[in-house]
Amino acid sequence: MRNFQLPGRSPTMATNGMAATSHPLATQTALKILQAGGNAVDAAIAASATLCVVEPQSTGIGGDCFVILHEPDGTLHGLNGSGRAPAGAHLDWYLERGITDLNAHPAHSITTPGALKAWDALANRFGTLGFGTLFRDAIAYGNNGFPVAPRVAFDWATLTDKLLQHSAAKSQLLHNGRAPLAGTMLAFPELAKTLETVATSGVDAFYTGKIATEIAATVQSAGGFLTESDMAASTADWVDLISTNYHGTDVYEIPPNGHGITALILLNLLDALDARGHSVNSIERAHLEIEAGRLAYSVRDAYVGDPATMTARVSQILSPDHTNALAALFNPQKRNDAITLPKLPASDTVYLTVIDRDLRAVSFINSVYNGFGSGIVTPNSGITLQNRGACFSLTPGHDNAIGPRKRPLHTIIPGMATKNGKLAYSFGVMGGAYQPMGHAHVLANMIDYGMDPQQALDHPRVFWDDNAVGLEAGIDNAVLSGLSDLGHPVSRVAMPHGGGQIIGVDHARGVMIGGSDPRKDGNASGY
Repeated sequence: MRNFQLPGRSPTMATNGMAATSHPLATQTALKILQAGGNAVDAAIAASATLCVVEPQSTGIGGDCFVILHEPDGTLHGLNGSGRAPAGAHLDWYLERGITDLNAHPAHSITTPGALKAWDALANRFGTLGFGTLFRDAIAYGNNGFPVAPRVAFDWATLTDKLLQHSAAKSQLLHNGRAPLAGTMLAFPELAKTLETVATSGVDAFYTGKIATEIAATVQSAGGFLTESDMAASTADWVDLISTNYHGTDVYEIPPNGHGITALILLNLLDALDARGHSVNSIERAHLEIEAGRLAYSVRDAYVGDPATMTARVSQILSPDHTNALAALFNPQKRNDAITLPKLPASDTVYLTVIDRDLRAVSFINSVYNGFGSGIVTPNSGITLQNRGACFSLTPGHDNAIGPRKRPLHTIIPGMATKNGKLAYSFGVMGGAYQPMGHAHVLANMIDYGMDPQQALDHPRVFWDDNAVGLEAGIDNAVLSGLSDLGHPVSRVAMPHGGGQIIGVDHARGVMIGGSDPRKDGNASGY
């Protein structure tokens, strides 16, 4: 139980349904859908649509989506709604021009938007309400306006220079060249009109016709390869989940091209190295998590990409032999400097989860990758286009090398956990590359240290950027000094690591227990 004399919040508890999102307006949207008779699938899609309007730096219909669904009978489903590189994106073209970083070439970082394909596939198979109902709040906020939330405003202010580079981004997302302050009323009528079109005519109106033509023309005018044919070829695919067992809890992730496998590698390492033997806020725990994380990410960077071209099998990567070989590289007395990782780009994402009265649970994540994605916006339809292609490698022979109609390594990962065959947690942690580290950290907080979902999210975090370890403000100075003594280049971070949402289920009492990350604007709410 938390100390009620200190700032913080209690977990949310309810019995009929619950939603947890990164924005209060989106949580409210989800609850309205549940209370009107919709199921968790309906509520999750509706909440995501609202977030595309009110948290536009993090998400949008120009981005991608992944989903894990838990059915009332315990059946699990995975959905990959990630877009692909254009058919004209050939590695040799970039190599011949000396291009080594697609982030520096925004139009070439744009992949086809997969989110709406995923929403449509999910709604058609498991939903009960149409997009006309589910988009109602999003369209209203787009047309009538909404107040900018504090964390949204904080992020927006760091992205001004990026938005000034593209005319439609400048005109639609800035006011007199400036980002909006918290509390500013904003409206996005162009985006609202696009959502109305999709609600009325279906997703084909997005992937073909005038909207697709405008998206392709916008990208090509900026120098990219995306075509109307690329848009029309977009798919969302049902996939078999991958999993590991961590101290009696089965943890499920989307398979590659997502990097949820990184979280499973990390959990396997924490188990093999007996991480639970260290006290919760100790130097030893922090050191082990950092080193195990760096090992897990080194595997990700070497092998994870589009499964059609991966050379390593998931079963090999998650095998006990591979786990033990990685664990042998851990030194409890010193940082292993032989582990090298690339610089990790900053990113923005929204994660949400909804559980309905039947214990249908949706773990749902939607993103445009970096803040406002590529920074390129369609002038008439108001769509911010993602820059997910920046995750491709430009190294010849690499499993994740860019190629025609190929999916890149993907950082957004929803999570789901069961125990003894019953739903335990629907969860996710935002924050780009941090996400697998976040999954392992919050799960260990709950499973090993007995925290409730809110405590698990509140707990301070460590992560690295370009091999330098950044500690959040809540971590004691003694831990900072201890990690430095172990060879870690450490510093305090200016920005928190990620965000997250968790809903757990207490089956004995019939109670849902929700938490929402204080690093974002959101909340968990139920009824």
